Amino acid sequence: MNKKWILITGTMLLFAASAFAQAPEGGGAGGVKWGVISAAFVLGIAAAAGAIGQGRGLAAACDGIARNPSAGGAIRTAMIIGLALIESLVIYALIIAFMAMRS
Repeated sequence: MNKKWILITGTMLLFAASAFAQAPEGGGAGGVKWGVISAAFVLGIAAAAGAIGQGRGLAAACDGIARNPSAGGAIRTAMIIGLALIESLVIYALIIAFMAMRS
């Protein structure tokens, strides 16, 4: 079964290489817009990493509050500040994606 998947993957890679060798439609004008593709990858990775970080931070805060309910206020404040900082990193990635789309 493993050799079958290696053969399928290798065949797909060979066909993908020939697709990139084709001339763009419209007499050579246009082509691949790498800025748009890179912006999509930047936003996808940043959103996924931000969501994972926020989930782990929220889980740790809930665990800390469950272990020590009297420290709930301080933990909640630190959690909200941490979530805001994580979200700001995703917004920075959005700004970088917009800059990559312009080029």
